[in-house]
Amino acid sequence: MEHWDDLKTALHLLRGGTLAAAAQSLGVNYTTVARRIARLEQAVGETLFERLADGYQPTEAARLVGEYVARMEDAQLSLDRRLKGRDQRLSGSLVITAPQLLIVTHLAEVIEAFCAAHPEVDLQVRATNDLLDLNRREADLAIRISETPGDALMGVRLTEQASASFANADWAERIRTRPADRIDWAVYTGLGAVPKASLKAYPNAAVKVQFDDMVALVGAAQRGLGVVRMPMFLGRATPGLVQVPVLEPQPYPSIWVVGHKDVWPSAKVTAFRNILVPFFRGRRAEFVA
Repeated sequence: MEHWDDLKTALHLLRGGTLAAAAQSLGVNYTTVARRIARLEQAVGETLFERLADGYQPTEAARLVGEYVARMEDAQLSLDRRLKGRDQRLSGSLVITAPQLLIVTHLAEVIEAFCAAHPEVDLQVRATNDLLDLNRREADLAIRISETPGDALMGVRLTEQASASFANADWAERIRTRPADRIDWAVYTGLGAVPKASLKAYPNAAVKVQFDDMVALVGAAQRGLGVVRMPMFLGRATPGLVQVPVLEPQPYPSIWVVGHKDVWPSAKVTAFRNILVPFFRGRRAEFVA
């Protein structure tokens, strides 16, 4: 068998399409990718990638190599997951991923309790809204806000949720005392409009500004740029914000903890869940109307 790093590099170059993309996914520089590809081509006696002006173009031989290496990678990942699931040590690495804002408001307390209870575990937290690939061990456990957290994964619903409208104290007073005045909204870019459910009672409303990030929307609400729809846990936990009645509480995706079925039984994953689940179940009132 050729050197596994070289074979894996060919697969990542096929997937990424460029030296730079392959280098980023492998955590190396692009010259290392080029060197590994040249070494692999010499070993197999085939040209795997044509060097063209616009980049590396895969040959049929490269695609054949990619098919076999992908199966090898899947087997390796399956073995890694199953060994992780059998691990009954409360020491070593545990990687979890969760949305940044949920970490700030709630998960930091869970993490603190877990670290105190299991000081020999090397806990790594990947704070992101991206859905990391648990099949590929990008994380061992994921906390997700979704109604479809991953059909192929094991999971537990931590709590259902609702959203509502929040604003700073100045806007809350204005809405209370002058409800017929225009109401400014700050909204998520993907929505781009005032929530329809609010227009019947408060028709004199318009979007003042759009943001593509919830952290920015929270800051906009605190600054007084307008009313923002957000999950109730977030509005209630944010200093300077109060719930305003322009939008009745609306259903919002639930919070789940999910993991790959192979990794789910491991001692570290189980220990984290044993702190996480009762914590959220006991704080349910902070998430719903």
